[in-house]
Amino acid sequence: MNTWLHAASVLITACGLLCAAAAYRISRTFRSALAVLLDFLTAAGLIGLAGDPSWDSILQAAAVVVLRRLLGTGLTLSPLPAGPFFRRSPGADQP
Repeated sequence: MNTWLHAASVLITACGLLCAAAAYRISRTFRSALAVLLDFLTAAGLIGLAGDPSWDSILQAAAVVVLRRLLGTGLTLSPLPAGPFFRRSPGADQP
C-alpha cells in the first residue's frame, strides 16, 4: 500500500476513536459511539483499498463492512415488548 494511503488510514482510525469517545461523552449512549466508530473504520478500510489491494486488505474491508451492517442493524432494532408471561400480576408481591 502507498505510504500516504496507509498514513491516511491510520489517521482516520485515530480520528474515529476520538470521535467515538466524544460521541459517548456527549450522548452517554454506547450505540452512538459504536456507530461513529464503525463509520470511521469503514472509511479507513475503503481508503486502504484505494492503493495496491491485496486479498488481505479486501477481506479486512469486507469484514469491517459486514460487522458494521450487522451491528448497525442490531443497534436500530427496538427491544421486543414483554409478553403476558413476563408481566407481574397486581397481587404478586403479597403472600
